[in-house]
Amino acid sequence: MRGLVIVPAFNEAANLPRVLSAIRLTNPTWDIVVVDDGSSDTSAQVAAKMGAVVLRSVLNLGIGGAVQTGFLWAREREYELAVQIDGDDQHDPQFIPALVAPIAAGELDLVIGSRFLEKGGFRSTVLRRVGIGYLSWFLRLRCGARVSDPTSGFRASGRRAIEFFAESYATDYPEPESIALAARSGLRVGEVRVRMRERLTGKSSINAWRTLYYLTKVSLALILLPPGSGELMLNREDSP
Repeated sequence: MRGLVIVPAFNEAANLPRVLSAIRLTNPTWDIVVVDDGSSDTSAQVAAKMGAVVLRSVLNLGIGGAVQTGFLWAREREYELAVQIDGDDQHDPQFIPALVAPIAAGELDLVIGSRFLEKGGFRSTVLRRVGIGYLSWFLRLRCGARVSDPTSGFRASGRRAIEFFAESYATDYPEPESIALAARSGLRVGEVRVRMRERLTGKSSINAWRTLYYLTKVSLALILLPPGSGELMLNREDSP
C-alpha cells in the first residue's frame, strides 16, 4: 500500500530536520509532503533541502487548511494511506506501522494515535488534559466515538478517509470535529496507543484563553453536527 506522510508546518524550521530525519529513518518507503502554511521562517527551504515535497501557501490557512491540502495531494496521486504528523517533533514516527495496521487489515478507515492508552511520554498540561477528557466524553455522547485523545494530530487515514477529508475538513481546531464528521459519515474510526514528546523549540499557539475558545468552538460544532449515515466505532488497544 502506497503511503504518504503529511507534515503541516508553520514556522517549524528548527524542528523539521528532526521530524523528517526520523520519518526517513523509521519509514524509508513512505513519501513525505510538507505543507508550509504561510511560514515567515525557512521551513519550506529546510523541508525541500531534506528531500520532501513542499506545498507552500502564501497565506496562513490554519491547521485544517494545511492538512486538507495534504489530503488533496494524497487523493490526486492515489495514495492508499496517509499519516498526519505535526511539524513540532512531538510525534514519534516509529508508531506509524501501529497506526496503519488496522487500516491495512481492513478493520478501520481512520486511526487516532492516543497518548493516554499507556503510561509514559508527554501528556500535555493539566488544563489541556481536562479539556481533552471533556471532548472525549462529548464525542462519545454526540456520535458514539470512543476516542481517548481526540485532539491528537497523529493519525492515519485509509483511502475512504482520504477521499472524505479531501472534500470536507474543518478549518479551525479540526481534530475532534473531523472525528465526529468521519463517524457520522460511516467511516470506521478507532485508536491505537502511541507516545508523544514535549516540544523542544518554538511555542504552542494554544494558551489558557485559547483552550477555552477551543472547547467552546468545538462544542458548538459537535452540537450542530449534521445527521450521519453511520457511527461504527472500534477501539484498538492491543497494538505494540
